[in-house]
Formats: sequence, structure tokens, C-alpha cells
Amino acid sequence: MATPLRSGCEDEAMTTNMAPPGPSHNSDGLAAAGAVDATKIYGLGDAEVRALDGVTVAFEQGKFTAIMGPSGSGKSTLLHCLAGLDALTTGATHIGHTYLASLSDKQLTELRRTDVGFVFQSFNLIPTLTAEENIKLPLLLGRREGDPAWIRQVVETVGLADRLGHRPSELSGGQQQRVAVARALASQPKIIFADEPTGNLDSVTGSEILGFMRRAVRELGQTIVMVTHDPVAASYSDRVVFLADGKIVHELDEPSADQVFDTMRSIGS
Repeated sequence: MATPLRSGCEDEAMTTNMAPPGPSHNSDGLAAAGAVDATKIYGLGDAEVRALDGVTVAFEQGKFTAIMGPSGSGKSTLLHCLAGLDALTTGATHIGHTYLASLSDKQLTELRRTDVGFVFQSFNLIPTLTAEENIKLPLLLGRREGDPAWIRQVVETVGLADRLGHRPSELSGGQQQRVAVARALASQPKIIFADEPTGNLDSVTGSEILGFMRRAVRELGQTIVMVTHDPVAASYSDRVVFLADGKIVHELDEPSADQVFDTMRSIGS
């Protein structure tokens, strides 16, 4: 089996003097997640669709990475395979030292519960639970209490301290997505996967959510990989990876919205 990809850069320095009890990071430089020669094929014969075509990529710890590409480029497929929500046809994906294909279904479920956070476009909150209960749900499902100081800091970071007793129906769309972001952070995962997290929000609220996610990386030491179609959303990231026809075709570091837009236009969005 191939050796996991390694990142040559060190974790981004904190932008504040905060020292929260954040997620632990490997000291050997191993990427938070990655894919090695990842191929995903749907269908057979004339109906075959190669959603991923030999993708090799690493996602550095303590960084915010965006994945972009035209419709059908494979960006959501890559995210889902990295997160263990879908299986590759050939190749490998890993989270830290763990190759996902080596896990049983039970082990994969446990890894997603303990090491991975998710933020989706549709919020996916439980309507009968309060904001606080929704935030703590992954911990409760894993029969863990979590770190109270960490959870309190997450709640303060996303501005939910005065909304913890409210149910989703009593919250705005932006507040519901803040709950979803806090839920993803609460269990101190090794990595957070976000699939179009601002797709259902207006531009102002979307910017607030992206700002919270950026703070989670800079101030709380998290690692986020986000799929988006929006150049402005991608400009909040440290790095953008561009896909087309199932292959990585370009990357940008410290991107501006204009740079992302120009790159998307050049690859045929």
C-alpha cells in the first residue's frame, strides 16, 4: 500500500494569543487527509462515468482548503470519498495515518464520529433538539462528554451563547448554520469537511459563516476542506484545488476572489 502523503509546511501560526484545548495534530507532518491515485467510476460500458481519474492530493493540518471545479468535475465525489461517505473504485484515501479502505463498516462509522466533522448546505439539524443539544449530538452519540472549555470557546467563536436554548425553527438560516459549524467543531475532529456550506444563505450571512470557519482554522487550530462553486467563498481559504473532468488541473495559494474567478473561467466553468 502506498505511503500517506506528507505536507512540507508547518501548521499555520495562531493569529491570537489564545491557547484553547484544540484538536491534536501529528508532529510528523502527515497530512490531515489525502488521496493517492484515487479513481471513482459510476456505471458500466457506454454509461460509464469517471468521476475521479487518478487524483493524488494532500490536505495540510491547520489549513483551510477549498475544492472547486465546473459542474461534474468530481469535487463533491472527492470530498465524499475523503470523508468515507463513498468508496473509491481504485486508489486510496486516508485521514491522518488511517487508510479508510482498511476499516470495517463499524470502524469507519466510529472514525467519522470521532475524527471527522461535517457541515452541509442543508444544515441537517434535529428539529426537536435545542441548539446546544444539536451541537453536542455527535458527542452524545459516541457516549462522550467532550471538553467543556473547548465547547464553550466554540460557542463563543460562532456567536451562539444567547441562542443555546432555541430550537432550529426559532433560529434564522444563518444561526442554524452556525449551529452546524459549532456541531462540527464540538468533538475536536482531526478534519472538517464542508459541502457548499453557504449555498442556502444570502451573501451577508454566508460571509459571516465563512468568517467563523476561518476563525476556527486560525484561532482554534482546525483543519477544513470545503467544496464550493463561489469564488468569494473560496477566497476565505488558504488554498484552492481546482478539478476538471475528475483530475486536478490547478492550485492557488492565498487566493483572491478575482484569481479564483479567472481560474474557473479558464478551465471552462
